[in-house]
Amino acid sequence: MVAAPDLTKATEAAKTPLKSTIAIPTSLFQTKKLVEEKLKAPEVTIPEGKKEEPANLPVQETVVLTQEMLDQVIHLVKDHYRQANKNFELTILDHPIKVINGEVFLQVMGSVQEEIANKMRPDLLGLIRNLTGATQLFVSLEHKEEIQDDRPKLYTNTDKLRYLRDKHPALAEFQRKFGLDVDF
Repeated sequence: MVAAPDLTKATEAAKTPLKSTIAIPTSLFQTKKLVEEKLKAPEVTIPEGKKEEPANLPVQETVVLTQEMLDQVIHLVKDHYRQANKNFELTILDHPIKVINGEVFLQVMGSVQEEIANKMRPDLLGLIRNLTGATQLFVSLEHKEEIQDDRPKLYTNTDKLRYLRDKHPALAEFQRKFGLDVDF
């Protein structure tokens, strides 16, 4: 014996209103036709006696980020990047960071650090917002030029000894007297 289908569930499903759907136009002609129909449709107006009142949403206070607020949480931000093994980002965060009127100024040197700073900007903004509760803050980049060092690079032990002998002439006498040799 075959059981009859339950008609109560079918009638309940039929009573629920269908959600309106939109058709995706497949050609430019259909798109133009949909736009024309939309323009011809009458606009719904609200009578003057029945104005919609805005929902009672809590008004959020704007909290502007200050240097003190950032100084309190910067170690947590650095710890976040340290745990994620993001050393390039840590290098940028190790430079002095200034906050002026809610704008965080990161110092970068060169295009590589600039690119890394631009990539870390959204994550950094989210971290600072969560840790400080500041709602108004921006991150800007400040280009810092590397100071050119005119002194030669001291790579070998002989170079280091020659530099120290030029700086301290008594070292040459000390080396001659005790017979010291740098190349061992």
